[in-house]
Amino acid sequence: MIVEERTYHVTTGKLPELVRLYETEGTAIQQRILGHLVGAFTVDVGEVSSIVQLWAYDGYGERERRRAELQADEGWRAFLGKIQPLIHTQWNRILVPTAFSPLR
Repeated sequence: MIVEERTYHVTTGKLPELVRLYETEGTAIQQRILGHLVGAFTVDVGEVSSIVQLWAYDGYGERERRRAELQADEGWRAFLGKIQPLIHTQWNRILVPTAFSPLR
């Protein structure tokens, strides 16, 4: 199993709008295609004006297949048109669980 950490830093003052759009539109599309949403979080201390999502996959191949399917989805592409103007920067990390991780 791997966990993908996706962080989006949003233009100052736009985080509530981005969170609302994910809550009402984006997350349903993602969960249908990507599968296992571990959690979605906003940042209280540190890189504020950020939203962090954690997605679990069986491995890199599953992630690659599901991400390609998401990018091809018309509903997702329409959603991206709404959120991209709000996002300042994005970064991703792939997290590999330790032997003692509960998500292993």
